[in-house]
Amino acid sequence: MTTEKQKLGDWGENLIRKKFNCPGCKREKTLRKLPPNFKCADIICDFCGYLAQVKTNNHKNLDELPSKILGGAWKPQKERMDSGIYFPLFIVLKNDKKFSIFYLSADLQEEKMFLKRNKLSKDAKRAGWQGFYIDGNFVKLYASRLF
Repeated sequence: MTTEKQKLGDWGENLIRKKFNCPGCKREKTLRKLPPNFKCADIICDFCGYLAQVKTNNHKNLDELPSKILGGAWKPQKERMDSGIYFPLFIVLKNDKKFSIFYLSADLQEEKMFLKRNKLSKDAKRAGWQGFYIDGNFVKLYASRLF
């Protein structure tokens, strides 16, 4: 069963696919959603292979990024950072039927913007799993508002 957070994430990914041409090759209607739980990326261009992450949050103020943005799994993110691999980031803020979209290119990202979370407790459904937050205050410095 799909959770509310998963529905919100799907909504944000679909919004990016519909609103934008590929930032890499500029072609129209080539952005596709990757399968759920694909590591560190959410959309791909089926022409040039451009990859990006999409993070979607319910947020009251559509003009200001939250101080923390929920990321994904820490281990694959850390492995990519250690190899110098960062994916562009779309941040979608939603408030009822209104939204805003911010974009942070891969070349402006730094390891310090990814904040490791504590591992889930031994009693949790996914015991030992560790996620991360994205530091919204860092992103504010470099992100561009697209919409």
